[in-house]
Amino acid sequence: MTGQLRTEFTGTVATATFDRPAARNAMTWEMYDGLAEFCERVAADPRVRVAVLRGAGGKAFVAGTDIAQFRDFRTGADGHEYERRIDAVVDAVERIPVPTIAVIDGYATGGGLTLAASCDLRICSQRAKFGLPIARTVGNCLSMRNYARLVSLIGAGRAMHLICTAGFIGAEQAERAGLASEVLAESELDGRVAELCAQLADQAPLTMRASKEAIRRLREHALPSGDDLVESCYGSEDFREGVRAFTEKRRPQWRGR
Repeated sequence: MTGQLRTEFTGTVATATFDRPAARNAMTWEMYDGLAEFCERVAADPRVRVAVLRGAGGKAFVAGTDIAQFRDFRTGADGHEYERRIDAVVDAVERIPVPTIAVIDGYATGGGLTLAASCDLRICSQRAKFGLPIARTVGNCLSMRNYARLVSLIGAGRAMHLICTAGFIGAEQAERAGLASEVLAESELDGRVAELCAQLADQAPLTMRASKEAIRRLREHALPSGDDLVESCYGSEDFREGVRAFTEKRRPQWRGR
């Protein structure tokens, strides 16, 4: 147990459970640090053949980063540091050398969506919902690496629709878009995940490892910098207003500066 992150290593399967259901498993810094440590343990343990990420409570996988942690942000440099820190954790998930499964039961939003996107498979219940509502909530943006992950999964058009509408797509629509790997009834979810873990643990690990790395390299080839975009959002008056409005439970007043 690290903060509100539970980890379990059982035979060939390592599982990290985001366990903060009262906050829809929104991520704290401590949870991000614990997830990075989990990734290190998985990579160092030759017995592990599959890693699973899931949320507790049945209402969310992860509902992004806890917005209260943004209240001390003052400049674009704060945004750069935050995005670098999150990129390091999401990259660590993606670079886990064994197949990874995100189990989505409920909401996967903001940072939760990017964590799910960094996994190899996304096994969803019928009540799964995906969203990136930052244009409606706090007015920040993603890192270039996370934009690239999203676009590689669902394409630029669907990514822009998801961002600009600031809404949510359900499990079946996510499956059609390529975001959900499989959609099952809630009662079938755990059984299917166990079945997949057994199958993946029995397959050639070097084939899967090489394929994971090849796909990552293809996506990241000549990836441009996005520091100016991060600074333009996190250093803005709108971002500070968005954070205040979110924590005060009111609608933000956007000014475009």
